[in-house]
Amino acid sequence: MAIKELQLSYLILIGNHFIIKLRQNTNVINDFSAILAFRKKGYTNDFKLKRYNGKSHEHSNKLEGEKFYDFHIHIATQRYQDIGKKEESYGKITDRFSNLRGALKCLIEDCNVRTTLNTQANLFEE
Repeated sequence: MAIKELQLSYLILIGNHFIIKLRQNTNVINDFSAILAFRKKGYTNDFKLKRYNGKSHEHSNKLEGEKFYDFHIHIATQRYQDIGKKEESYGKITDRFSNLRGALKCLIEDCNVRTTLNTQANLFEE
């Protein structure tokens, strides 16, 4: 499995960073993620605030008893952290994107990201 990844880091006050990560499986077109994360100064772990995923796997919301196979958006919640799950374990179905470029566009709009990144350009320069 070949994966292409891109990470952009935005420095904010006192050394903290917001990070946008893009991941695309080059063999499976619907296997992608656009992620907005936060990294506190002095830490190496990222706290994933939102993750925009392709339609490449079944997703389960354990607490709600839901399962689905569709494009979806993960959102960090306290409820899932409280039961020992990843912060962004909760996901909801969306019809707002169908590829990585569309997922990035939604992330930028939803999270009010101001960037000079040209989302029309090739995201993974060869």
